[in-house]
Amino acid sequence: MTKKQEYKSEELVEAIIEGLQENKAEDIVKIDLRNIDSSVCKYFVICNGTSSTHVAGLTDSVEDYVREQINEKVWKKEGLQNAQWILLDYADVVVHIFQKEYRDFYRLESLWADAPIIRIEDAQPNQ
Repeated sequence: MTKKQEYKSEELVEAIIEGLQENKAEDIVKIDLRNIDSSVCKYFVICNGTSSTHVAGLTDSVEDYVREQINEKVWKKEGLQNAQWILLDYADVVVHIFQKEYRDFYRLESLWADAPIIRIEDAQPNQ
């Protein structure tokens, strides 16, 4: 992986997190999967919303913010129908936006316990 690719992945993660913070996502974590052999991407970003409406709004916020800030578009989306668990696939970064009860049930963070998990503070990005 080149330095440019690495920078682009980091920039993407930061834009995703800012988009989530802008719409008040809860309990945001970044999981660094770069040193995990079986990983399908470089990073997971996981958070939860308070309702299906909030989860759908977080999804829109991430897509809009990332497109505006770094001109990246999501490759694939899943889970939009019921907005219990929405997945946004940006290739190097996969975003999981849950309703809390589904996040608690699936416990994705525990599946990647050998990877560094960084909790993101709830502070809003600079306006």
